[in-house]
Amino acid sequence: MKTQPKAGVLIQPQHCDVEQLMTAWLRAEEIGADSIWTWDHFFPIDGDPHGRHFEAWSVLAAMAVTTSHARIGSLVTCNSYRNPDLLADIARTVDQLSGGRAILGIGAGWSRQDFDEYGYELGDFGARMDYLEESVTRIRRRIALLNPPPKGPLPILIGGDGEGRVLKTVAGCADLWNGWGPVGRWSERNAVLNQWCARLGRDPDSIERTVLMPESETSADVEAYLRAGSEHIIWEARHPVDFAKLAEIIDRVHESVA
Repeated sequence: MKTQPKAGVLIQPQHCDVEQLMTAWLRAEEIGADSIWTWDHFFPIDGDPHGRHFEAWSVLAAMAVTTSHARIGSLVTCNSYRNPDLLADIARTVDQLSGGRAILGIGAGWSRQDFDEYGYELGDFGARMDYLEESVTRIRRRIALLNPPPKGPLPILIGGDGEGRVLKTVAGCADLWNGWGPVGRWSERNAVLNQWCARLGRDPDSIERTVLMPESETSADVEAYLRAGSEHIIWEARHPVDFAKLAEIIDRVHESVA
C-alpha cells in the first residue's frame, strides 16, 4: 500500500562535534522532518579522511531519546560490521528507546578504509551480498525472539541501486528501498525494482521507495522525485546545516500531500 509522501534529512556525522549533531537533529524535527538519518562509517567519506566522525548506532541511541516524533535510522548500516543477531538486538533497543520510531537500514558496505582500519575483510561484492541476504533472515528471526520485542514495526530498509543483485534482494526481503539521485538515475532503478518485484511475485506497493537527494539539489527538484515514484525524500545535509533550505524541501513535500 502506497504511503503519503514524507520528507527526511540525513545529517552527516562527520566534520562536526556532538553539539552540532544534536542541535541539527533537534532543529530538523522542530521544522517538521518526518525522518532523521545518519550513516554508518568510521571515517569521513570526503574531506579530511581522518577528520572528526561518530559511530552510527551510538548517535541513533542519543537521537532516540532526544527526539519525539521523527522516524530515525541509518543510511545505511554496513552489514559486515556487526553480527546480525547483535544488530537486531541493538536496533530493537534503539527502537524501544525511541518509542517505536526506528528503521533498520542496512547494506552490503563498500568503504575500504573502514574495512581495512577496523580489521574487517572486504571480500568481493558477491560474497557481501550473499551475507546480506543471510543476515536479513537472521535479523528477522532474532527480532521475533527478543524479549521485549521492538516497540514499533522496526521495518528493514535496504540501500543500494545495483540493477542485478541489490535490487533483486530488495524485492525479495526489504520493507523499504533507498536509492539516490539525480532523479533520472533513481527513476531508472525504481523501474528495475518494479521488474524484480514482478519476477519474484512481490507486490511493488509493499516496498516504500525512498531517495537520498544530493545536497546540491533543492526544493525545486522535489516534484520530479515525487512524479518518478518516490514516497520518502531524504535530503543530505552537511555542516553547518542549511535549515532554511531543509525547511523549503520539507514544505514542498508536505504541500504535495495537501
